[in-house]
Amino acid sequence: MSDEAAEPLLIAFDGPAGSGKGTIARRVAEALGVPYFDTGAMYRAVALAVLDRGCDPDDREAVLEILDRVDVGLERREAVFEVLLDGEPVEDRIRTPQVGEATSKIATYPEVRQAMVALQRAYGRRHGGVMEGRDIGTRVFPYAPVKIYLDASPEVRAGRRWRQLRDAGRPVSHEEALEDVHRRDRRDSTREHSPLTCDDSYTRIDTSDLDVDQVVRRVLEVVASRAAESVRRDGG
Repeated sequence: MSDEAAEPLLIAFDGPAGSGKGTIARRVAEALGVPYFDTGAMYRAVALAVLDRGCDPDDREAVLEILDRVDVGLERREAVFEVLLDGEPVEDRIRTPQVGEATSKIATYPEVRQAMVALQRAYGRRHGGVMEGRDIGTRVFPYAPVKIYLDASPEVRAGRRWRQLRDAGRPVSHEEALEDVHRRDRRDSTREHSPLTCDDSYTRIDTSDLDVDQVVRRVLEVVASRAAESVRRDGG
């Protein structure tokens, strides 16, 4: 038996907008009793800092100057890591459409992605847990033992987006929601740095016709299967 401490469990969730990553990742983390990381919130915190300082998100040099001056961190609150900006929790300020739009711009800058990836790796290696985003299994933790790619048809994802905005008091038409999904897909899959991709190292799950409980059960089956494979491989 090895004397080395076992590495903390790490599960990577990737997939396009509206595929259910956030909901499923949280539920899986709860079921396994491990922390949950919303990596997109880290980028949103940077975007919030940019907007708070009256900076244009398209002005790369100004964004990078702000990135050098702000402190984005994480604080564990029960089973969830909440994002902090200069030591203050900002979860209630980063979910607006304006912050979302700014995030889509500043997240394309490689310097921003490098800073956030370094932060994600540091916390993931220390605590383990469930991380969800767009490049967790391809760039942040390419050797994560469990990598899940959640997907759904654009029409289904647009319906989820429409309901999300309606419930938040920001109603849009189905056509606008669908165009928003297509726009996000184009941006995420064609960006130069860390584009959204899926390879054979992932277990791909189409959530179009599945409810949350069904997807969670499928993911937990994958986790159990990988754990059994690891035991057999290590001769346990």
